[in-house]
Amino acid sequence: MRNKIVLFCFLIFALRQINAQQATFFSQSELGFSLGQMYYIGDLNPYSPFNNSQWAYSFMYRYNLHSRMALRASYLQGSVSADDKNSSNSILLNRNLNFHSEIKELAAGIEFYFAPFYFGRKNGQKQIQGTAYFLAQLGGFYMNPKTVFNGEDVELRPLGTEGQGTVLNKKGTYSNFQLCTPIGIGAKAQVGKRITINLDLGIRKTFTDYLDDVHSATYIDPAVLGQYSGEIAAALSNQSIDGSRKGYRGNPTTKDWYVFTGGMVSIRLGSGRKCFQLR
Repeated sequence: MRNKIVLFCFLIFALRQINAQQATFFSQSELGFSLGQMYYIGDLNPYSPFNNSQWAYSFMYRYNLHSRMALRASYLQGSVSADDKNSSNSILLNRNLNFHSEIKELAAGIEFYFAPFYFGRKNGQKQIQGTAYFLAQLGGFYMNPKTVFNGEDVELRPLGTEGQGTVLNKKGTYSNFQLCTPIGIGAKAQVGKRITINLDLGIRKTFTDYLDDVHSATYIDPAVLGQYSGEIAAALSNQSIDGSRKGYRGNPTTKDWYVFTGGMVSIRLGSGRKCFQLR
């Protein structure tokens, strides 16, 4: 009888130890907040990374599958802008276009760690562990390109400055909602048992050339555009300093990009260590 009691107590203790080591939804989950800078590459800023960078922020949820991979979902919000007046290129200076747009992005994908990473510390393990990682996501974003006209913000999409939505252009009006593929690299380090600090650099390939409302290589006749879309659309379709319709407007062979880089703090939602570790 005594041996049975000892065996029973041993089994209870063993089960408690196993349970403490098992992963739970919360022990594998993190929430994070990041703050950083966003900029755009496109027709109005074709050559200058980090030009006109603006503040942006992001919320992140991460689910750690194992020590080499995690699922990641995020919401990113910021804005991008560009102005030909800041260019050193005489052709772009003469074009004299500018825009700004708010960006709101939802994306989900995977993180792949270059070295094994897991929460919790073992005896003899250094207090801080870290790894670099590769990030690949699929997402969608909201954009709304605007410009300043007579001292006021004007939405460019409804105007159809290249004749979109009229007989002057075969293309219909573009959508405010577009797809993107965020791809990036980062590094993370554990601080304590529940907190990590992260650095991210992610580029967003988009599938639109209208983030800046510029696509066509040539200008359309403003007099004809004015008949269909109004005087403001005609005025904003060609703002070149020399007023020529034969100048350069955009590059229809490329798509627009935007980039976010920032620092993040994430918090693990539960305690416990995963049994499954890839090394």
